[in-house]
Order: sequence, then C-alpha cells, then structure tokens
Amino acid sequence: MGIAVREPAAGAARLKRVRAAALAAVTALAAAACGVADAGETSVTTKDSLVIGVNADQPGVGWRVGGSYEGFDIDVAREVARRLGVAGGNLAFKPVTSATRESLLRSGKVDLVVASYSVTPERKVQVAFAGPYYVAHQDILVRASDTTIKTVHDLTGKRLCRVPGSVSFPRVHDEKGVPALPVAASGYAGCLTHLSAGQLDAVSTDDLILAGLAAQAARKGGKLRIVNAPFSDEPYGIGIRKEDLDGCEAVNKAITGMYQDGTAAGLLRKWFGPVRLAVTTTVPQFEGCD
Repeated sequence: MGIAVREPAAGAARLKRVRAAALAAVTALAAAACGVADAGETSVTTKDSLVIGVNADQPGVGWRVGGSYEGFDIDVAREVARRLGVAGGNLAFKPVTSATRESLLRSGKVDLVVASYSVTPERKVQVAFAGPYYVAHQDILVRASDTTIKTVHDLTGKRLCRVPGSVSFPRVHDEKGVPALPVAASGYAGCLTHLSAGQLDAVSTDDLILAGLAAQAARKGGKLRIVNAPFSDEPYGIGIRKEDLDGCEAVNKAITGMYQDGTAAGLLRKWFGPVRLAVTTTVPQFEGCD
C-alpha cells in the first residue's frame, strides 16, 4: 500500500517538473522576442528623438557659446538628424571629449557622435562609423611671428600641445618619431590659450580645427598661422553603435545627399571660406558599415 501511495506522488512531481520546464521555455522565447524588439528599437532609424555627442571647445567645428552650439560639425549633425526625420526640440546635443566618445556611445548616452572623430582601426574595434563626411589633414598652427617651424620635423624639441584621447600628438611623437615636448591641455580651446600666451610653440591637429582656432584668435586680435604642411589624412566619421547597421547605412545615405545637393559644400564655405582653407567638396569614399 505504501508503494501505491508513492507512485502517484512521484507522477505528480514529474508532471510539475514538465509544466515548469514548459513555462520556462515559453518565458525564454518571450524574452528573446522582446530582446529582438529592443535591439531593433536602438537603431537611430526608429527613434523619434536623438542625442548627438559633439565637441564644445573647437571654434568653427564644435563650439558651445552660452547655452547653444555652433560650428561645421554642429551643422552636419543637425542636417543628418533632419534627414533621419528628427529636428527641432527632438534633437539634443551632449558635449563629448576625445577621451569619452567611445564610452558614451557604447553606454547609449548618445546616439551618434559628430565630433571631428577620425576613423582609426583601434576605434573601429569599439564603435562603428558612418561616412566619413569629410577628410581633413593634420597640420600645424604656430604664432605668426614664428618662422622656425615649416614641417612636422621642425617640432623636434618644441613645446607641442597634447589633448588626452586625441591621436594628434602620438602621430607626431610616435608615428613620425619627432621628439616634441608635450604640454597638456584638456581640449583644443586650452591649446589655443597656451599658444596665445606663449606657453607652447605649436598645436598640431586636423586642419579644420586649426582653421577654427586661428579664426577665433583673429577675432581677439591674435595672429596665428597654419604652416600648410599636411602630413596625414583624417577621415571624419559619424560614430554609431556597432550593432546599428541600419542606422549606419541611413546616415551614409544622408551624407551622400548632403554632397549631391550642395549642402556640404555650402557648410564648408560658411565655416572655412573666411580663413581661406582649401576644402574638398566631393563626397568622400565611405569606410563601409561593418
């Protein structure tokens, strides 16, 4: 009789286990389905609002004046967002630095980064890039009275600005093997302050940034000059999360449209025409969304 009692109990236990397993399977499938939906919703193509990471310390490129932003990158960001269907109060800017761009993208605190963001193999490990929307060139900015610096090799022993997270100083010191002396600044606005005050001898970074710095100095009576000895290509990409392939392709389409209808050329003239920087107005060769 004890056996007769134990068998139904064991059967009931087995039935409970089967039901529990089935419930777990259904729950897992539902969670997976939600995960797919959530992943799709992270694409910039599905969003009604966007937060775009931009620089706040690069006059002419990405610059914060009071509570608003201005510059070539800012206009590019607004135009790309508009072509993605986001404009007005649904578009917000968040300041980034060379050291924070990847982490803000990967954490989802920004949807895109338009911030003189040069595409490099190291960065492509962490994020994806649409574009580039422009190919700049690294050059050198000095005081107008300085006639000793004519090429990158003349930076030997010179005080050169170094911004954390930027590849510009390492390109001079490590890649070119030029033993320049680093002078730290948190951003390129700080580099401009140091250069104008005679606390360093040169700033070397992308020519668009240098043109903006020179124009900013000129407005305050300062006299700086670009050496015009470029020594690199700097493809400016729009940073995007690696998994957002649809978003990357949509941004590429927006950039192509900007060049085809003359918008990109107009923005380049607007911001860099006054300082007579020779700019390229044909659509750059894209990196590919991978």
